[in-house]
Amino acid sequence: MKALVLSGGSGTRLRPFSHSMPKQLMPIANKPVLEHVLDGVGALGITDVGIIVGDRAAQIIAAIGDGSRFGLVITYIHQDEPRGLAHCVLLAREFLADDDFVMYLGDNILPDGVEDIARDFTEKRPAAQVVVHKVADPRSFGVAELDRDGRVERLVEKPEHPRSDLALIGVYFFTPAIHQAVDAISPSGRGELEITDAVQWLVTQGVQVIATEYSGYWKDTGRVDDVLECNRKLLEGLVPSVRGHVDDASVLIGPVVVEEGARVIGSRIVGPAIIGAGTSVEHSRIGPNTSIGKDCVLRDTHVDSSIALDGATVTGVRGLHSSVIGRNASIGPAEGHPSHHRLVVGDHTRIEVPV
Repeated sequence: MKALVLSGGSGTRLRPFSHSMPKQLMPIANKPVLEHVLDGVGALGITDVGIIVGDRAAQIIAAIGDGSRFGLVITYIHQDEPRGLAHCVLLAREFLADDDFVMYLGDNILPDGVEDIARDFTEKRPAAQVVVHKVADPRSFGVAELDRDGRVERLVEKPEHPRSDLALIGVYFFTPAIHQAVDAISPSGRGELEITDAVQWLVTQGVQVIATEYSGYWKDTGRVDDVLECNRKLLEGLVPSVRGHVDDASVLIGPVVVEEGARVIGSRIVGPAIIGAGTSVEHSRIGPNTSIGKDCVLRDTHVDSSIALDGATVTGVRGLHSSVIGRNASIGPAEGHPSHHRLVVGDHTRIEVPV
């Protein structure tokens, strides 16, 4: 089995960060979302992976490389602009050949894995097997309507009046039958080749298409609030480790990771929290559910439930909560009165706040 990972989307919902970086490289627990996806693919025993990339291809290739450090062999497949998920299958036809494959959206986090679903697909080998998850409001998703045996009767993209609460969550298992389906469909009203239309074509042809419900944690990391929630979830499993320097005046409570080259001076860190390599934390309080990237500087600061990307600087600011601070961004004091702050700060930004 091969894997096809889709990483070509523009990420408009994750602005301002997606102005300067692919959304798939947004760090969750100090690791890009795409790396979490590749870990999930590798857990299935797959080694041959195609990654669909768009206009941010250079950044993704620089971050992921040839895949050898993940135990994978990666082939990059370029898409000139987003034309639908089924168009990605069309582009990858030569790479996929006549192999079964899993298609995985590159901005989805499923930390509990889909190994059981993959085994089920291998044993039963339906033409297609879609992974679904119950959601409160299905109107924003592709929705699967099933019969009593779990066979798909109908797929509807973003229905106004959903007849099911089972949303497609961006993991699909396919046999080569999907290629005939992709060839048979036409672009939708929004000008894209929809994978829901291709799977529906298979259903209409009477071949077996089944759905399996994923009951673990799942998050589409397309919005800032989703990124923060997912960061909190993944930090729950943090294993304490101190490879950097922590002085005697500092206190670490709970699961805290201090990576190599990091320095913690006169500070209090309550886990779960990660302090990235080369980062300096001085006379600060870092609260739980916080990920600080590489080469950051935090001085005279209190921050919790937040993410600081690589190279960020925060000095003299108290009470940063549920914030995301972009790469090489700088947050520092300004004249005024103390207050509580929530910030979403893009890359290379300078913010002044009251102290």
